[in-house]
Amino acid sequence: MRATALFMPTVKEDPADAEAVSHKLMVRGGFVRQFASGIYVMLPLGWRVMQRICRIIREEMDGIGALELSMPTLHPADVWQASGRYDAIGQEMFRLQDRGGRDMVLAMTHEEVFTWLASRELRSYRDLPQIWYQLQLKFRDEPRPKGGVLRVREFLMKDSYSFDLDDAGLEESYAKHIGAYDHIFQRCGIDIYRVESDSGFMGGAQAHEYISPSPAGEDRIALCEACGYAANVELARSVAGGTDGLEALLKSDEEPEGPPREVATPETRTIDEVSGLLGVLPAAIIKALVYMAGDQPVMALVRGDHDLHESKLARYLRSEVRAALPEEVLAATGCEVGFVGPVGLPEGGRLRVVADESLRPATQCGGEDGATPGSLARPREYAAGANKPHTHLVGVVVGRDFQPEFADLREARAGDGCPQCGQPLRIEQGIEVANIFKLGTKYSTPLGATVLDEGGKERPIVMGSYGIGPARIAAAAVEQSNDERGIVWPKAIAPFDVHLVQVQVKDAAQSEVAAAVHDALSAEGWEVLWDDRDERPGFKFADAELIGCPVRVTVGKKAAQGVVEIEARRGGAREEIPAVDCGSHVRRLWEAAS
Repeated sequence: MRATALFMPTVKEDPADAEAVSHKLMVRGGFVRQFASGIYVMLPLGWRVMQRICRIIREEMDGIGALELSMPTLHPADVWQASGRYDAIGQEMFRLQDRGGRDMVLAMTHEEVFTWLASRELRSYRDLPQIWYQLQLKFRDEPRPKGGVLRVREFLMKDSYSFDLDDAGLEESYAKHIGAYDHIFQRCGIDIYRVESDSGFMGGAQAHEYISPSPAGEDRIALCEACGYAANVELARSVAGGTDGLEALLKSDEEPEGPPREVATPETRTIDEVSGLLGVLPAAIIKALVYMAGDQPVMALVRGDHDLHESKLARYLRSEVRAALPEEVLAATGCEVGFVGPVGLPEGGRLRVVADESLRPATQCGGEDGATPGSLARPREYAAGANKPHTHLVGVVVGRDFQPEFADLREARAGDGCPQCGQPLRIEQGIEVANIFKLGTKYSTPLGATVLDEGGKERPIVMGSYGIGPARIAAAAVEQSNDERGIVWPKAIAPFDVHLVQVQVKDAAQSEVAAAVHDALSAEGWEVLWDDRDERPGFKFADAELIGCPVRVTVGKKAAQGVVEIEARRGGAREEIPAVDCGSHVRRLWEAAS
C-alpha cells in the first residue's frame, strides 16, 4: 500500500480533551476521529487494526466450534419486556418508536434476540450444544463518554452465546471460551487478568471480566500474588486491614459502660473532623450513609476508615441504589446530613439498616477471640451520629444499641488480607476488554427457550454469554505499548507489518529499490506501507514512529549501492543490509518481536 493512496491524517498535537494515552496517540496517529460525544470514526489505519483483531477473534471462536451469524441491532421492545430488562435498565438504553408507534430499542447486547432464535429453532437435546457468535454494533447511552474509544456510545463487539442441556454442559462451554479468550489476548499481545466480577444487568450465577492493566482504565481489581486470587473491587472480599493502633481502642472483657453518651460536635460532619475532635481513630467511628433503593430508604454502615462500594450494597439489596437527597435523609432519619447514625432512629420508620461485616460484634465472628481468623478483633465501642444536629454519640455498641443486617459492603483496599490465604492484596487499575457470564436459565425461561430431554421432558436451555471488545483491545494495546515517539503495536494487530520509508521520492535509485523491496516483501505475504509521499525525511520518520508498525525499512542515500536500513520499532538497533536480503531480515526481526 502506497502512502500516497492511503488516507492517514497524522497530527502533531494531542486532542484538547484527551487524558488517556491511547486517546491521544490514536488521534495523532490518524487511527480515529471523534464524530460526536462517544461516537468515533475508524479511519483506514484504525480499521485495519480492528480487522486484524477481528480476524484473530474469528479464528479462535471458529476453533472451539462456534458458528458465526449476524443479528439485527434494532429490536422490538417486547422481547426485552419479556426478559424484564426493558424496565430494569435505566437511561443507558436507547429507546425509540417506529412510524406505527411501536416501542423499539437499539441493541445494548443480544441475549434476548439470541434466546428468541433458540426458542424457535432448538427443539431437542440432540440440537445441543450450540455456540453462536457475531461481530456486531452495540449502543449504550453512556452518561460520561471519555477515554477515546474506551467509553463510547456506539461500538463493535463480539458476543457469543452457548446453549446447553444442563449445568455440566455450560461448564464445558464456559471453559472453551476461557481457552479461546486466553489465546485471543496472547495473540493480540496484551496482558490481562481474568477476575471475578459482578454479573450486573446481565444476570446469571457467575461472571468473570478480563482486565488489561492500565491507569486509563475505570475498573479496579484486587490481586493476591501469593495464591492468585483476583476480583473486581465491586465484588472483591478481603480481611480488613489498615488497623494500626486499633488495639488501643479495644475494651477489656468487661461489659461497656452504660448506654451511649451524647457529645457536642458543632459543625463537625466528616470522619476526619469527628476523629480529630473526639481524639479517636477513624476506625472507631461508624460512617452512616443513606441511600434510596427504589422508594426504600437504606442506611449503609461502614467503619470510618473504610469506603462503601455501592455495587455491593445494590447486589445485597437486589436493587439499583442512589445516594439519598438531603430532604430524603431528613425524612428518613429526622436529622440533616453529617449527624445521622444507627441509634435512636424514628420509631415506625421505613429505614432499613445494613452494616458491613467489619462492624459485626466480635462474639458473632468466630475465631479464638471472636475475631475473623487472620484479622484483628473489632472495637466494642464506636462513635456515631446521634440523629441530632451537631451531636455525636460515643460508646455505641453494635448489637446492643441497634440491630442491623450484615453484608459485605466495603471496598477492598491495598494491604487488606486476601480472603483465601491472608496475604496482602494489591489494587491495580485496568481496562475491561471482555466479560463472560453463566446465565443459566435467566433468559431461556421467560422467553420459552426449551428442549426435550432424552426422557421427553421439556427443559429450559442453560445458557452462557461471552463478550469481547475489539476497540478496547486496540486501546489497551496502545496503553501498554507506547513510548515518547508514539505507538508500538504488538505485531499481530499492527496496521501494517512493515513501514517502508523512501527518503527522497524524486531519486530514481531510491524509487527503484523501494519498489523492488515493496514487491518482494508483498510477494512473501508481508503487508507493507510504502511511504512514497513528497515530504521531508524528518516528517516521514516521525510518522513512522507515531504509527508504530513492528519493522521499518528505510531506503535512503545508499540505495544506489543496493543497501537499505532496517530496524524494529521496539528498541531495535538500526542495521544496514543488502536490499535483496530484506525479506530474511524482516523475518528475523518479526520473529523476535512481541
